[in-house]
Amino acid sequence: MTSRYVIVGGGIAGVSCAEQLSQLDSKCEIILVSESNLIKSVTNFRKVGRALEEFGVKETSTSCLTQQCPNVKVIIQRVTGHVAKDKEVVLVNGSRIQYDRLCICAGARPKLLVGGNHSNRVIGIRDTESVKVIRWCLFYTKDFQARLSTARRIIVVGNGGIATELVYEVTGCEVVWAIRDDSISSTFFDAGAATFFLPHLDEQKASPSGAVGDVTKEPLKRSKYTLDSVDDHCQKDNPTVMSVMSGSYKGSALGPDWSVHLNMCGGGLHQCYRNVQVECNCEVAELFAPHELPCDTMVKKFPNSKWDHISSGWPVYVKLTNGVVYGCDFIVSATGVTPNATSFQLQVASDGGIAVDTEMRSSCEHVYAAGDACSVQWNDVAFHWFQMRLWTQARQLGAFAANCMWSHTVKQPVLRDFCFELFAHVTRFFGYKVVLLGRYNGQGLGKNYEILLRYTKGMEFVKVLLHNSKMVGAILIGETDLEETFENLILNQMDLSQFGENLLNPDVDIEDFFD
Repeated sequence: MTSRYVIVGGGIAGVSCAEQLSQLDSKCEIILVSESNLIKSVTNFRKVGRALEEFGVKETSTSCLTQQCPNVKVIIQRVTGHVAKDKEVVLVNGSRIQYDRLCICAGARPKLLVGGNHSNRVIGIRDTESVKVIRWCLFYTKDFQARLSTARRIIVVGNGGIATELVYEVTGCEVVWAIRDDSISSTFFDAGAATFFLPHLDEQKASPSGAVGDVTKEPLKRSKYTLDSVDDHCQKDNPTVMSVMSGSYKGSALGPDWSVHLNMCGGGLHQCYRNVQVECNCEVAELFAPHELPCDTMVKKFPNSKWDHISSGWPVYVKLTNGVVYGCDFIVSATGVTPNATSFQLQVASDGGIAVDTEMRSSCEHVYAAGDACSVQWNDVAFHWFQMRLWTQARQLGAFAANCMWSHTVKQPVLRDFCFELFAHVTRFFGYKVVLLGRYNGQGLGKNYEILLRYTKGMEFVKVLLHNSKMVGAILIGETDLEETFENLILNQMDLSQFGENLLNPDVDIEDFFD
């Protein structure tokens, strides 16, 4: 089998690459190789500014992509190798696909907490399949939701986006949140911004209308699909299930709203009950079964616990590196990702991603990479942009890789998209809109910057970073309506020394001033 363009990966980067190539070259055949019949695509795309964009991510069947892009063919297989001299990718069934140009968008795999003899009490959550197909590590229950529905207490390990969303969404059971940093959600926020969210960890969950006690969520107009081979079969010899459990199955990463249609309520308590205990500056040191727990171990009492008085104890005990020991029903591992780059024998960067140049080319001729699988090695990267493995950049890098592949095919110069002039990301945490712009946490600035803050408890948090009196980054939490103005101020590098602290004065309409 031969194709001009072959793309490996059915996540946001791979699908965006295929869609962009289909628009650029509608007559040639494009092959997308995906390990799952679930693929991710962008929906409700909206440009907010010159670099800032908002969109949703929907799970869809492969047929939706082929109907939209008739010259795209999807093959449901796992890629096991790459033969550069023959320009071929090798599939798990032994077949090979020849290409003129190959783009690797294989995503990343979760860094799972090693549970040893207690691995059946450790759940890894990073991609769509890991939410739906955690069966064997769940004592044969249907999925994560089923296990959670009977849980009294869980321990969440990790401090990134998925861990943050999970801790906020889970109700009806006690949650220990173990993080190795000084403050929560440090992947995105400093301690100051994290303080804005802390009061929401223990508040009762309210409905969209604001009434406490109703956790019914408004329906989203997005189609949701499941893996037929997984939903219809739960046998131990099911290859799809077993490949997920072994970590070899690479599903699509979770995009925004991943938890919207999941019942995230624990068992035995009011469904709106939320009780979170944060353990900072620690990691998991050791797991114990009840009979393995040393006799002199002091198990920490959970604050205001509904369960510690029960004599039956806990199925598993977790010792943290700060010496604290908790009992729980199971552990959720959400500790980051490692790029899927090992199958392709290409040069990798220090973070494990496939090293790509300014035109998304890898170390092998005619082989490109995009999304979480790649590591950008650009010598002319814009000052206000940096790579971060987010679904926003997965879409941008996938589409840009397609432009590069097509431009090299037709021998035209490559034009870099403006989105790479400024780091810009829009998401939601704890029910609040969150906008991250530029060097929002002072990345690479050392201590040579000034911070301006505006904080209204429960409503908004605005943080601006100034370097030499010019805005270089910002964090906006809540409905501030400042994102487009601040984007322009960062890009234009206007001298703001004349404004001082009035830049964030709520009585000054800076949007109109800088319009």
